[in-house]
Amino acid sequence: MKKYIIVLLISSLGLASCDDFLTVVPETQLSSATFFKTESDFVQAVNSAYVPLRAIVNDRAWKLAEMHSDNTYYGRNELFGAVDPQEDLADFAVPTANGVTANENVLQQYRLDYLIIARANQVLALIDEADLNQETKDNVKGQALFLRAYAYFELARYFGSVPLHLIPVATREESALPLSSEDEIYAQIITDLIAAVPILPPKSEQQPGRVTSGAARTLLANVYINLRQWSDAEAILTPVISSGEYTLMPSYEMAFSDNAGNKNNAESVFEVQFLEGAAGLNGNFIYQMMPRPLLAEELVEIMGTSNPQDLDGEGNNIPTPDIIAAYEPGDQRKDASIAYVFLSNSARDNKTYPYIKKYAKKHSQHNNTGTNFPIYRYSEVLLFMAEILNEQGKDGEARVYLNQVRERAGLEPVTSSGADLADAIFRERRVELAFENKRWFDIQRKDLIEEIIIPYGERIVANPQDYYYPPTATGKPRPNVFTNLDKFYGLPAAESDISPYF
Repeated sequence: MKKYIIVLLISSLGLASCDDFLTVVPETQLSSATFFKTESDFVQAVNSAYVPLRAIVNDRAWKLAEMHSDNTYYGRNELFGAVDPQEDLADFAVPTANGVTANENVLQQYRLDYLIIARANQVLALIDEADLNQETKDNVKGQALFLRAYAYFELARYFGSVPLHLIPVATREESALPLSSEDEIYAQIITDLIAAVPILPPKSEQQPGRVTSGAARTLLANVYINLRQWSDAEAILTPVISSGEYTLMPSYEMAFSDNAGNKNNAESVFEVQFLEGAAGLNGNFIYQMMPRPLLAEELVEIMGTSNPQDLDGEGNNIPTPDIIAAYEPGDQRKDASIAYVFLSNSARDNKTYPYIKKYAKKHSQHNNTGTNFPIYRYSEVLLFMAEILNEQGKDGEARVYLNQVRERAGLEPVTSSGADLADAIFRERRVELAFENKRWFDIQRKDLIEEIIIPYGERIVANPQDYYYPPTATGKPRPNVFTNLDKFYGLPAAESDISPYF
């Protein structure tokens, strides 16, 4: 594989305190032979496997799965210059040759997922023989299985075929493996999750922020949906709904974490934890997602910080006209999800830009937030079940779950059936889960890339100012936009330089 991954696989203990799930202590030189002795050791080790999730959702996933769709785009700032790695994602123009790409975002996502896998493997290799009480052993093992499965699910959806590492690697020679097929990756994900479900505690008995049996069931249902195994998906997801562990929050706006409160609420199935402050546990994804150039006095109205600063450069993850138009009249989620800001220094005639309001929570410090990021919410469980039932011809039952989500949004119930109901569920997922990094995967798994993305690209090329380009001679898309509509990203070139297998 590569030197970087070798280091991850051999020494991957970025540890976290068992007293505070979020607290991270500096990496040490402890070896697995000397470290894995006590309950605290194993709890800290599994905590470390969660840590890369923060970098994934803060810096990568929204570029790879939301900007790489028709939901969001970038705000071109000609004074700043091109930002090719992220523009290429939004423009479906990722340079790829012989199945590999040099795109830095792709590389970092790949590395972060394998960091999760490496840390989970270290726990799983030793946990069965550890002298721990069975309840703790099951909980730690279940979390490690979930996290490994989640990382491989990301890799399978981004790349298709990847190396399948299931044991810790002790030498450089062991670190390079052939690519396993997409089917083999999915089979392992299913194996891990089937093992995790019965040994993980329910949400009411689990420490907030850690994965639960409900989260494992939801992830496994998501996997079965991707594989179109509808009856399996129904069987694994039904207990999540009947458990009484989850409910929709009274309003859509309340479904999302505040900066310091409302975290892991009744609707949360699994979310990535952040903490504002100087401990290194904070996020700044909402800052990365703001349109630019944004003056401090314009930004402070949104963030409420005591030390606002100008934001320069190029805006990212800006809601497109397409997603704005996707909301039905009266849909309360629109105003909860999207707001507008006036950029007095913008080169565009219309200096008003949309931004993602659902993550813009008041906080204290500039570029430093504690807002959690959702991975699965109960509303998605309901929409999963609606899709599962519709695919099996159980339309009456499917509408019940779909309409629970619509009622919370202030919308009339859907009465359609068959293919029309399937379309309604697909549209509902778009607006309910907007900006949660689901859109590209929905388009991908339904084989709608050409049907949706090609017309979207044509709209951008024909009307660039509608998509945040300035009204200048060069304010238009590049010649190579929408030329790479592949289902999967190429594997990282930095990996292929070292691995003999790709």
